[in-house]
Amino acid sequence: MLDRRDAVARLLADRGELLVVSGLGAPTYDVAAAGDSPANFYLWGAMGIAAMIGLGLALAKPKARIAVITGDGEMLMGLGSLATIGVKQPRNLSIVVLDNRHYGETGMQASHTAWGIDLVGVAKSCRFAEGHFIESDKQLDAARNLLHSAAGPAFIQVRVKAEDVPRMLPIRDGHAIKLRFMEAVAKLGQDC
Repeated sequence: MLDRRDAVARLLADRGELLVVSGLGAPTYDVAAAGDSPANFYLWGAMGIAAMIGLGLALAKPKARIAVITGDGEMLMGLGSLATIGVKQPRNLSIVVLDNRHYGETGMQASHTAWGIDLVGVAKSCRFAEGHFIESDKQLDAARNLLHSAAGPAFIQVRVKAEDVPRMLPIRDGHAIKLRFMEAVAKLGQDC
């Protein structure tokens, strides 16, 4: 199993113009700890919707690279989004699920992945072009490359330790997050 904070930092190293949507709770803390950026769209109190926000962004900006980084609990809540992504087939979208097999925000109850639910299998059945289960450092390096080059949609399930790491709280003002993200997207240019 991988250390979640380290895994996210490695996935986002040298990210260039990658736009990142982070899911509720620990994934947002992990993305912020990897480096706050106007190109990070942090979600507060919107469980289950990260993948759909990523889809909307990917469709609106088809030349930009979009990564959604979320947890297994949020992805389980928004399973229907995988079907919609599969229908729309955005080539520039990657979904990264940090799977600690627990609902970290509600008390560390076992999630469905602890009972064998295969999120990569679900994504593949929803016609994702790429689907990978990552549990080693070597695989993590390959996954990082997918964020920048995969002809998606791509789904990456990263098995991480079930641990409570210190919170790294980024900006919490939803309006400010939206405005700075819009400015970051605008800087990518009209052709993206």
